[in-house]
Amino acid sequence: AADAPRLVDQLLLDRLDMIVGRRPAASSAYRAGHAFGNRAFNTLLARLFGRGVEDMLSGYRAFSRRFVKSFPAESPGFEIETELTIHALALRMPIAEIPTSLGEREAGSPSKLRTVRDGLRILKTMIVLYKEFKPLAFFGTIAAGTALAALALAAPLLATFLETGLVPRLPTAILCASLMMISALIATAGVILDSVGRFRREMKRMHYLSWS
Repeated sequence: AADAPRLVDQLLLDRLDMIVGRRPAASSAYRAGHAFGNRAFNTLLARLFGRGVEDMLSGYRAFSRRFVKSFPAESPGFEIETELTIHALALRMPIAEIPTSLGEREAGSPSKLRTVRDGLRILKTMIVLYKEFKPLAFFGTIAAGTALAALALAAPLLATFLETGLVPRLPTAILCASLMMISALIATAGVILDSVGRFRREMKRMHYLSWS
């Protein structure tokens, strides 16, 4: 609690919309699985959104009024920190981190965080929000994977056709054609949803900027 005034002072001084209290990376208060998961999610966040923070799962934060008024809180559990961070990144808000202390948990006070269950929920939240904020990249990746699978299956068929003029495995040829059609449909959906998503992001940012 002693670090709270520092967060608020830095938020006001630098005119930020969110400031995160970064916990020490090397601390005996961390369980091994939690420390590894935090590092993994921080890396994944930076890869997906092109920008990240060093302690995405820290719940010790201070916010501006316009952040609070523009944030559609939907997450019911520990994935709320993920939603807070991605909301700030997607709307290009000014954010920062400052180091804070992390004390030992009192004896007999178990953590409510379940490493695997809550880790999967956090991962699901990241993927869903990635789809919402970057649909072209999300669906484009799926479309590319589907097209590559079709080409891999079609390569030996094409070689046989060039040698003999025959297509001996007709079901495989039909599967390849179907996969390419599915790939095209997925890519088209990505383009359409990207246009819709761009409009939604503009509306969200205008709403965010309307608060002083």
